Amino acid sequence: MSPLEPGSFLAELTPAERGDLESRGRVRDFARGDTLFVEGDRSSWVAVLLSGRVKAFSYREHGGEALLAVRGPGALLGEVAAIDGLPRSATVSALEPARALAVTAEEFMAFLQAHGRVSIIIMRMLCQRWRDADRKRVEFGMFDATGRVAQRLVELAERFGQPYDGRAGAAGRTGGQSVRITLNLSQEELAGWVGASREAVSKALRTLRRHGWIETGRRRLIVHDLQALRRHAR
Repeated sequence: MSPLEPGSFLAELTPAERGDLESRGRVRDFARGDTLFVEGDRSSWVAVLLSGRVKAFSYREHGGEALLAVRGPGALLGEVAAIDGLPRSATVSALEPARALAVTAEEFMAFLQAHGRVSIIIMRMLCQRWRDADRKRVEFGMFDATGRVAQRLVELAERFGQPYDGRAGAAGRTGGQSVRITLNLSQEELAGWVGASREAVSKALRTLRRHGWIETGRRRLIVHDLQALRRHAR
């Protein structure tokens, strides 16, 4: 299994809680592009991501995707529909080969009833998501496309970044270590995440490259000055 994201649902469980949850489900594998959940469907199961990354998105009225979130190992998926019994609010698909523990909605609710502490974990997790959603709504009014792209690149670098030494003098302008973002998002997906057109995102990336803060290539995105991106994102 891949290393869990710090603070993820699975990382917060005790060994006993985790063992009980695993006993209630089965492991399923998904290829890149496979769909785990479909927006509007009724809930029949939840997933705990064991490896790989997935995206949650909603289809726009006039075409394209509005990317809502990217989740990594340890994430709990589909729990809201299982808890409130309403149709799923987003589609979830695999950005890369992924493995998940699938638990029926009934078994998941029984697990929560058996482990009250886990319900508190989920409450805190949902609160964090709501706060994040509120922050992103504020960003739309405060920042242009370049600022919003910078914010998402900072998030990706912090969550999915690895030290990179692929060029001479790889350290950024501030002397920090360059970071390669290991998650491959297309410009269309990034555009859906920041609420801008693909053309606006392409222009934003050119601006950030011109400053020397990032480097892009085929299936490659490297941040050479994360501090500068953070400043721009603020």
